[in-house]
Order: sequence, then structure tokens, then C-alpha cells
Amino acid sequence: MRPAEQMRSINLAWIQQAARHRHLFQQEWLGERFFHLPGDMVALQHLFWNIRPEVALLTGVAAGGGQIFAASMMGLLGPGGNGEARRVIAIDPIVRESVRKAFGQHPHGGSIDVIEGDSIDDAVFADVRRRVGSRGPVLVVLDLNHTHAHVHRELELYGSLVTPGSYMVVLDTIMEDLPEEHFAGKPYGKGNNPGTATRAFLAETDHFVVDTDIEDRVLMTLAPGGFLRRVV
Repeated sequence: MRPAEQMRSINLAWIQQAARHRHLFQQEWLGERFFHLPGDMVALQHLFWNIRPEVALLTGVAAGGGQIFAASMMGLLGPGGNGEARRVIAIDPIVRESVRKAFGQHPHGGSIDVIEGDSIDDAVFADVRRRVGSRGPVLVVLDLNHTHAHVHRELELYGSLVTPGSYMVVLDTIMEDLPEEHFAGKPYGKGNNPGTATRAFLAETDHFVVDTDIEDRVLMTLAPGGFLRRVV
């Protein structure tokens, strides 16, 4: 087994144990809960710093830590092109009032635009596209509904907004590698998850390639095969 494959195997075993102890629900970023692995946080900051996006699109809000993380990265980058403020667009069908309040009170919350609705709804996507306009680079992180059909449609829609050289990150692709027992009562599972959607999408397009160097660098990730770089 090659070293990279061995490390992926260790990552998978570690994540299975972490899931049993709800480790993912113990992370925070600048005071807000953030349901990511530390490795993925390191990977995302690498992308923000190197791509220097004008707009970051994040589907899935949950406790709001992901949006605060993105906004804090944008703040470190300073003003965008033509002095315009960099923006984070957060999309979710239901954004809790407590999360909206946290955004309003947080030092980095002012750069977050919240769109309440399903990310694959035509009207929601039209609103996102209008907000993005001609700005770029655009970075996308998908972490909302984890069914194959939903993620595949997100990939089709939001992939069109990613600028060449930038990335679309699909979180929770690792679901395809976890035992079926992890998904009892869920609408997603083995054969029906972000991992299967990503593989199907990549088979249909030549605009994106998987950047395995990122996951090999951070080792512990929920997104194996999910760091997609737009090449054309």
C-alpha cells in the first residue's frame, strides 16, 4: 500500500471512531460551532489565502461557524478588486434566528449575506448569480443536503459560477466509504451521498479535476476526492 493510501485508510478508521463520540460537534471557530475536521479547516484556509476569492458561496448554514470562518478569512485578505468588500453568501432553507443574531453581533458577520431557501431552487440560484455578477475569483463549498440527487444538482449549478483556477469543495464525500450503519434513518447513505454525486459529476464534465494534493497534505478530511479545481 502506498503511503498516501495508507494514510487515507487511517483517516477513515479515525473518522469512524470520531463519529461515535460526536467529535465533529465539538469544534468552534471564533466562538461559533463549526462542524468540520481541523484538517478541513486547514485545507480551506489554504484555498482562501491562495485563491483570494472576491465571493465565497457556502451552502448549508447549521450553527453558522462555517460562514464565520469564511468571513474571517475574507477579512484577512483585505478589500477586493476596485476596493469592493469581499462577500460570503450563505444559503440554507432554514436559518435559525439565533444564528442570524450571532452573525449580526459577530465582528466578521457584516460580510455575510444570508439567502434562505433551497440551494437548487431556480429562484435562489438566480439570486445568487445576480449577487455574484461579474466578480471573481469565486470559491464554492457545498455542505447542505447530502443526497446524491441534491448534491449533483448543486454541482451542476454552482460549478458554473466557479472561476477557472478556483475550487468547489464538496464536504462529506467520505460517506461513501463509511459502513451503512452510520446512516440509519437518514435519506442518504452508501450509494446515495456527496461522494457518489461528485464522481458522477466528474464523469460528465472536463471543467473540474480532483486535487488530491490537498487531502494528502491535511490527511484528516471529510472530503476525499472532494477538492475540485476548475481547469477551464
